[in-house]
Amino acid sequence: MNIALFDLDHTLIPLDSDYEWGQFLVRIGAVDNEAFSRRNAQFYAQYEAGTLDPVEYLEFALGTLAGFPRKQLDTWHEQFMAEVIRPGIRQTALDLVRRHQDAGDEVVIITATNRFVTAPIAAALGVANLIAAQPEETPEGEITGKLLGIPTSGSGKVVHLNDWLAAQGKSLSGFPRSYFYSDSQNDIPLLSAVTDPVATNPNALLRAHASAQGWPILSLFE
Repeated sequence: MNIALFDLDHTLIPLDSDYEWGQFLVRIGAVDNEAFSRRNAQFYAQYEAGTLDPVEYLEFALGTLAGFPRKQLDTWHEQFMAEVIRPGIRQTALDLVRRHQDAGDEVVIITATNRFVTAPIAAALGVANLIAAQPEETPEGEITGKLLGIPTSGSGKVVHLNDWLAAQGKSLSGFPRSYFYSDSQNDIPLLSAVTDPVATNPNALLRAHASAQGWPILSLFE
């Protein structure tokens, strides 16, 4: 068995689910338009530039979630899936995932976006294994606004993946081949740790790095 790891935003879906979730909250009037949109746009620009502080952003994102009852959040998320996510899912991405599944590979989505936003997206893509930023929840399932553990971004993805595998008695080096598909230079630590890194819909910084390293470049959404 091999392992196939996938980033989510701009890799398997042609959008940033975290950013779009924020914009969705603005559209439905759940948050203040001007203040939230400005802050959300600032964080997104920092992410694209590779300067985002993941803890600062997650405190912002999870703090926003904590302002609403879980039942209301779940209802909104169903609407978000119907209006934003499902229309954006492309057959090319589904086919890539299926090829690895049909080959018997362990398929995992590993994303810096929090689990509340991404768990239904992973399910829609047919992927059962998800490693994502974990919001703290009360025993009743309400989101507190705090992050459990370290962010699942940059080198944190390597840490979380190793912990996830170790809990199953496995290790990355134990797989004959390990694939990782990502669009961003933020994922170079994990791309460098697998046997088969694939720059997927890469931004300019990752494209340049991949070209220098001789990594394959894949475009799913053209």
